[in-house]
Amino acid sequence: MAINFDNALGVHQYTLGIRAQRAEVLSSNIANADTPHYKARDVDFSAAMQSARGQQQQRRSLDMQESDKHFGLAELTGQHVKFRIPNQPDTGDGNTVDIQQEQSAFMQNALEYQMSLGFLDSKFSGMKKALRGD
Repeated sequence: MAINFDNALGVHQYTLGIRAQRAEVLSSNIANADTPHYKARDVDFSAAMQSARGQQQQRRSLDMQESDKHFGLAELTGQHVKFRIPNQPDTGDGNTVDIQQEQSAFMQNALEYQMSLGFLDSKFSGMKKALRGD
């Protein structure tokens, strides 16, 4: 019997990719904290996950031998990167990055990334046990 990784791994494979993309966006915000007119951005995680679930449902209905469409995470999250509404007044240079908010969001995202890795690890461990017959 063939293993269907979409069923076995669930959404955890997609959350990992979206969280990695979000880490890139947040680190870009931190790196540009002193750049005049730079606008802080963030990934709309909910919308990206809904798109991932839609892609997952669409892939389940397609025969992979007949389709050359693959799940592209860069295009999925790229369309969900949006400008963040600033919490602080403009400092005069047009930059909307709040470094404390960005660092906090980055650390939260890093913890969630580690959590997603842990979930994937447990899924793979369960599949290995099932294959070995433990």
